[in-house]
Amino acid sequence: MAGATEEAAAKPAPLWANRDFTVFWCGQTLSELGNAFALVALPLLVLNATGSIARMGLLTAVAGAASIVTGLFAGILVDRLPRRQLMIVCDVVRVALFALIPVSWAVAGPQVWLLYVVMAAAAVFDMVFKVTYVAAVPNLVDPERIIEANGRLQTTNAIAFIVGPMLAGGLSGLLGPTAAIAVDAAGFAASALALSLIRFRAAAPRQATPSAAATGWRGAKREFLAGFVFLWRSPVLRWLTVLLTGVSLLSLGMTDVFIYQIREGLDAGDRTVGVVMGVAGAGTVLAAVLIPVLRRTWGFGVCWLGSYTLCGLALAMLSRSTTVRATAVTVLCYQFGMALAGISSMSLRQAVTPDHLLGRVTSAFWTLHNSLAPLGAAALTALVARFGVRAPLLGSAALFLLIVAVGACTPIRQRAPGAAAG
Repeated sequence: MAGATEEAAAKPAPLWANRDFTVFWCGQTLSELGNAFALVALPLLVLNATGSIARMGLLTAVAGAASIVTGLFAGILVDRLPRRQLMIVCDVVRVALFALIPVSWAVAGPQVWLLYVVMAAAAVFDMVFKVTYVAAVPNLVDPERIIEANGRLQTTNAIAFIVGPMLAGGLSGLLGPTAAIAVDAAGFAASALALSLIRFRAAAPRQATPSAAATGWRGAKREFLAGFVFLWRSPVLRWLTVLLTGVSLLSLGMTDVFIYQIREGLDAGDRTVGVVMGVAGAGTVLAAVLIPVLRRTWGFGVCWLGSYTLCGLALAMLSRSTTVRATAVTVLCYQFGMALAGISSMSLRQAVTPDHLLGRVTSAFWTLHNSLAPLGAAALTALVARFGVRAPLLGSAALFLLIVAVGACTPIRQRAPGAAAG
């Protein structure tokens, strides 16, 4: 009897009993619903104003470049400042930034230049928020619940990306894309409210990390580089960073290509764009629901490598797609693969990184593997504008399969890779 009592006490509490995680979960779901509106609305706003996929890709590249620069210091902020308050500040600033777009369009008409300013500024706070978000999950749930928590967050986020694009397409058709941007601003407000109602758990005692003022330039440099050093010393995280740099090069501009193909290649309207992107979001839902089972059954390596194999095959099929239905199916498969690999790598990184380093490791990880993403987005959309979608998609598919082939020769292939230094 005593043994059973001790076992029950040691068992981590179920997520449904975790009030702070539940409120956080609800707030992020509403925020992601707003982001799902912007996913469709921003490209449509540029396409309606300029008719150019290259301009769409440039906007994506500008935001990506701002994220990379921010990643250089975001981790230090996350590891030094109170994480909940930092996330609230990021949300409030993003509310103000995205509210500028519908207001300026209503007052002065289309202002495409403003999109570049807003997206660059918003990307700064978006990166800080995302790094804090990853570091915050272990402050809300027990270590044994991290994969389950990420799965739940990704499930509802993915549902938001099914409903959101469909609603955004309809709203854009009725009132214009700026109305959908206003919904994105409201989503950030909901996130800030939810964060104000919860508490983060106290982290495990941190290792000594003297301030830069106390240790001088060398100490500041050591603190800045701590995340990069940890990645380099972990064989699996090192290889994930290298290979995901290639994935980001290919993937950042892919949504622009999908939307362009639906609008221009298939001659469909805004509502159809929303429906197809919403249906594609079901792939993310499916990945989030299945990730706990797939990870237990197949392990990390098979899930990660299999996911990007599926992405490559989906892009090859999309290059030959001539109907809305076939396009929706292939984009769904692509989204499933991207989500499954993404949840797997994020959960692994959270599990093997000490809490006092998690912000800097996450920031370093994203900064490095996104380093070529803006260039990739600009190049991909420029190639599509010049040659059409078929050749660029086939080239992207081949590169995905090359990444898988290289990954199969690294520690990534292991069932349960760890962070031990090599």
